[in-house]
Amino acid sequence: MLFKLLLSACLALYVTALPQGKANFQKRARAALYTQCTVPNTVALTFDDGPFDYINDISKVLKDNNATGTFFFNGNNYHCIYDQDSVDHVKYVYDQGHHIASHTWSHPDLNTLTADQIHDEMWKIEQALMRITGAYVAFMRPPFGNYNDQVLDVSGVRGQDVVIWDFDSEDSVGASAQESKQKYDQIASKHPSTLLALNHETYSTTAYDVLPHAIQVLKAKGYNLVSVADCVGKPKYQYVGAPEQRTADWHC
Repeated sequence: MLFKLLLSACLALYVTALPQGKANFQKRARAALYTQCTVPNTVALTFDDGPFDYINDISKVLKDNNATGTFFFNGNNYHCIYDQDSVDHVKYVYDQGHHIASHTWSHPDLNTLTADQIHDEMWKIEQALMRITGAYVAFMRPPFGNYNDQVLDVSGVRGQDVVIWDFDSEDSVGASAQESKQKYDQIASKHPSTLLALNHETYSTTAYDVLPHAIQVLKAKGYNLVSVADCVGKPKYQYVGAPEQRTADWHC
């Protein structure tokens, strides 16, 4: 209960600091759940578990092919998001026009947490991304794709839609690069109207082998390679302001 009261106070202060009408944390409905894109002929290439070492190269491959990626970031998973290299990576892909979103702070199974714990997991990554970029995220992906009504309710309070996927490259469960490429070949041959593709930026094979192949195959089918926000027809962020200067509070 104490955490909920403190959270409400913090959110009220944050909303007060925003320009009129930019955010409203009151009377939010349960979060929308997206398991696929809704805009025809779009593919959203998404990348979980970063920021990680290969992210700038992933961004370059995307930009060289007129594609926009969506990066679901953790705060303290493979790296601490406040490490200077991680800060630079987040800022770089954001400045390149890619879409950044929440994957929670420490990558827990949200189904095992209380509502207060879910709020804490979401707030800490939101705060970090606001500090680094100035953007308040509008989308979150629950770790492992696990969610329940409580997760959707908390996300709704925080103004964020929940995003899963309808295609998995399976890079995180042991698929080789060749197997992941074959999966992209197989789904492209079926030519669904849209595709919401799960990848992980923490594998060099995904960055340097699978991604270039996937882009080539998908572009050959005529898909537009866009952000999650664009593939569901919604704004990328709830609010965009100025990034902050580093302080002693920037730590995991």
